[in-house]
Amino acid sequence: MQIEKRLAELKITLPELKAPLGTYVHAKRAGNMLYLSGKGPSNPDGSVPKGKLGAEFTVEEGYRHARSVGLMLVAAMKAALGDLDKVEEIVKVLGMVNATPDFADQPKVVNGCSDLFVEIFGERGRHARSAVGMGSLPGGIPVEIEAIAMVR
Repeated sequence: MQIEKRLAELKITLPELKAPLGTYVHAKRAGNMLYLSGKGPSNPDGSVPKGKLGAEFTVEEGYRHARSVGLMLVAAMKAALGDLDKVEEIVKVLGMVNATPDFADQPKVVNGCSDLFVEIFGERGRHARSAVGMGSLPGGIPVEIEAIAMVR
């Protein structure tokens, strides 16, 4: 599968990967595993959303935010590997949702990222996953997601 061609078919443009906000790297390769640092969402205008699921955001809005995080994770894979066809499979995703105490739809939110990975990588995009609620996330973002990929 040619991932760049697939992105064009889906009319997906990867976002620009900005410098890390702290003392870490976007991705770290260890053998054939690529560990991706947690990323947060951005709005179409480039601004950063802030708020909690169950208060400021609906499940549908959270899904869109998680999808935008997925795009950032794919951009980090491309930056680390140079070629997205080197991604053999997405192995694991950890989705953290900034939510009110009674919010219980974290998996529906993180599906935004998971569905994107399957759209882009096909069956290679299916992965093990955890979707958990958090009392807060850095900068008040609604969702943060990290991933692990097997690469060649």
